[in-house]
Amino acid sequence: MNLHKTLATVSGMTMVSRITGLFREILFARAFGASAYTDAFNVAFRIPNLLRRLFAEGAFSQAFVPILAEYKNQKGDAATKTLVDHVATAMIWAMLITCTLGIVGTPIIVYTIATGLASNKDAFDASVLMTQLMFPYIGFMAFVALAGGILNTWREFKIPAFTPVLLNIAFIAASLLLAPFMKQPIYSMAIAVVVGGILQVAIQIPALVKIGMLPHIALNPAIGLRDAGVRRVLRKMGPAVFAVSAAQISLMINTNIASRLAHGSVSWLSYADRLMEFPTALLGVALGTILLPNLSKANIEGDTAEYSALLDWGLRLTFLLAMPCAVGLATLSQALTATLFHYGKFNAESVLMTSHALVAYGVGLIGLIVVKILAPGFYARQDIKTPVKIAIGVLLATQLMNYIFVPIFAHAGLALSIGLGACLNAGFLYWGLRRRQIYTPRPGWGLFLLRLGGALLLLAAVALWTGSHFDWIAMRAHPALRVGALLLVLTACGVAYFGALAAMGFRIREFQRVGK
Repeated sequence: MNLHKTLATVSGMTMVSRITGLFREILFARAFGASAYTDAFNVAFRIPNLLRRLFAEGAFSQAFVPILAEYKNQKGDAATKTLVDHVATAMIWAMLITCTLGIVGTPIIVYTIATGLASNKDAFDASVLMTQLMFPYIGFMAFVALAGGILNTWREFKIPAFTPVLLNIAFIAASLLLAPFMKQPIYSMAIAVVVGGILQVAIQIPALVKIGMLPHIALNPAIGLRDAGVRRVLRKMGPAVFAVSAAQISLMINTNIASRLAHGSVSWLSYADRLMEFPTALLGVALGTILLPNLSKANIEGDTAEYSALLDWGLRLTFLLAMPCAVGLATLSQALTATLFHYGKFNAESVLMTSHALVAYGVGLIGLIVVKILAPGFYARQDIKTPVKIAIGVLLATQLMNYIFVPIFAHAGLALSIGLGACLNAGFLYWGLRRRQIYTPRPGWGLFLLRLGGALLLLAAVALWTGSHFDWIAMRAHPALRVGALLLVLTACGVAYFGALAAMGFRIREFQRVGK
């Protein structure tokens, strides 16, 4: 399998997802701006998202995919199908119980996560109602995570990568067709989440049928729990939940802190997070998706050289493409925020506040992406405990940084803490892989980093100089000119960066990587 081609495919699908996601955020910003009610929606959506990442996509995938790869490569199709059926049964029943309890306990959950909303009864009540409406989304995403793990193991990456587009389409349709006719328009976004979840489930089913792995859900959950493979997944999930939850708990704590800052703080962070998700998804998520099944296969075959080479390939591509993104976010934060969001109810203050958060996120962008490359180096070996220990330490360090940065930088201090915490996490993961001799860097890193550093300095200079020639906020009256100006600046930055690399002897063949 040509990993460059596969990465291009997954990144292409992810790009479609992020573009539609950005369009959805532009419409959201134009219609709702940043207020107590947008904070209420973001808090409400964050709760099912937390549980989705905690139990479905994050911890589940990390525990399930390596074991599924083992069954597929060593035990045959019949045993693999049985494992899929039993895992699906256990998961769906668990999600059903979780959703039921969550809907009943929503007021307590919302108050715990966003105490600041309690000072505005209308916003608090709206957040509670929207959370209850969106709780079934967790169950839908559990099935999507299961399907994605299966399809990725069969090296069918397109459908799982495209799936998030359907949620964005649901958001866009709701904001254009439903919100204008509702007494409280923000509720249309909660309805869109549920519809998007249903669509994401529906698109997986034909792909699973095609490979003969559509799971059968038993009415008796005990059937799944009696399976030895399911119990192995659950044992691995326990530590994986702690590993994933460290970042998510940190995010929830940050949401609580942001809810007690100025109204709009949660939304400003959310808008900045949407822009940051472009590089993290196109590189971190896409590479992590590709690496985990390939690393699992190399581990099963005992090919340590291939295992290390895969990690090295992922890291080099990450540094090559993520570092210029980080520089761009930091130097062009106001240009990006104003051009994309500064319309309708999204005012100049929101541009400035969102751009401050974007600069802070940019500081830690490389860490956020590298974690997604290095963590599979442990998960593929079914080592969940090491990332757990690191994640817990990073959680404590992040909250200590919040104590220092929030009084100085307000909401941007929260973004800075997350980014620096991710860099700390990446550093410890790298040290652990090196210490255990799981990963050995290939020759040429010194020259590569030297070239990269020179190109990044030129990129930063070009971005600052060209960006300073435009008043991005004042250009609101001329949106077409503002878009054109941003494209001109980004083009100049791209030419400067890749031109500098080429002038210093960089060649794309240095990154050729063909997996088995």
